Amino acid sequence: MAETPPLTHRRILNIAVPVVLANVTVPLLGLVDTGVVGQMGLAAPIGAVGIGAVILTALYWIFGFLRMGTTGFASQSRGAGDGDETSAILIRALGIAVVGGFAIIVLQFPLFRLGFWMSPASAEVETLARSYMAIRVWSAPFLIATYAVTGWLVAAERTRAILMIQVLMNGTNIVLDLLLVIGLGWGVQGVAIATVISEIAGCGLGLWYCRDGLRLDILRDRARLLDPVKLRRFASVNVDILIRSLFLQAIFMSFLFFGARYGDTRLAANHILLQFLTFTAYAMDGFAFAVESLVGQALGQKNRAAFRRASIMVSKWCWAIGALLAVMFAVAGGAIIDLMTTATDVRAAARDFLFYMALTPIFSAAPFMLDGIFIGATRTRDMRDMMILSAGIYFAAALALMPMSGNHGLWIALLISFVARGGTLGAKYPALERSIGR
Repeated sequence: MAETPPLTHRRILNIAVPVVLANVTVPLLGLVDTGVVGQMGLAAPIGAVGIGAVILTALYWIFGFLRMGTTGFASQSRGAGDGDETSAILIRALGIAVVGGFAIIVLQFPLFRLGFWMSPASAEVETLARSYMAIRVWSAPFLIATYAVTGWLVAAERTRAILMIQVLMNGTNIVLDLLLVIGLGWGVQGVAIATVISEIAGCGLGLWYCRDGLRLDILRDRARLLDPVKLRRFASVNVDILIRSLFLQAIFMSFLFFGARYGDTRLAANHILLQFLTFTAYAMDGFAFAVESLVGQALGQKNRAAFRRASIMVSKWCWAIGALLAVMFAVAGGAIIDLMTTATDVRAAARDFLFYMALTPIFSAAPFMLDGIFIGATRTRDMRDMMILSAGIYFAAALALMPMSGNHGLWIALLISFVARGGTLGAKYPALERSIGR
């Protein structure tokens, strides 16, 4: 394998910036999907695409651990100079993706029934959504495989390839949306077909970028690929990530559910302000990906100094981005809110809580970086346990503060959750660093 280059700010930005740009393309696709269906002049198709996409995204999200787990293991094997194991990790992850994708296809009817039970809709919307999902589900193995490919490319510091995959997927989807829905009038089915084709194309491009890892000699080495120790370790890490992600989702979903107690206006205000948090995640994700790759390689080299240097240098970038976003939200937040809604009562309510949102990028910088560090080091048991503890702290804070301070108490509890996540993982960091060879 090629010699690892020295760690510089340029190297960090080469990893992070393409991921940030790739993230920017994601909301554009949702706008186009909604826009082309909206041209039909009916509410039901819009609702069908919306609810169908939510149910499928929730199913696919279960396999999101493949992205993080693959990055951690592949970056470590890359740092150790073990090209054979780096290839084996990719092939194992792709195998899990294929099995998982086909499991969703086989089990689609009970899974969809469960989805509609949890998110009931009118008979017309459900019928259209089922037709949409029955087409889209066929891309499940390809989309889940793309998670594995993305994780492997992050470990290899080839994030420009991730940007190209995202551009191809979203660009193809948008062009086909316009052709099939507006041009040919295929409606909801046209949106689904466009998505399936784009996801298959994105996976194909991703596999092409990873072609050097898809080695025939490793494919034939069943003893290596099916090594029970490595498979158990891979499974253990990914289960930890899944549990951690479930508790993280519980925090944000409960935030919206708790906010509903204070009426539609404040619920809408909370939802709008959470879009600022999504934007923050898009910006910081690139640096979290960078630290995953860099600390994983340092751990693979058993180089404690390189591990510390990567952690510190990337964290500085993340704190700088957090501070910049905090200033932007404080200064321009009101104008952004006005762009997102014309309802005067919602605008006023969102401004009442904008202060908390402006603090969020600063409070969330540590959790983002520490998550990346612990993923790169595959110390996911600590991530899992500290997330469970942090979720408990959040729920306790919310239940204590909401009766006294209402929606303000809910926002304070959310900020406390970021502090808890950063503080608990931060307390585990010294032991992690000491465990590295030299």
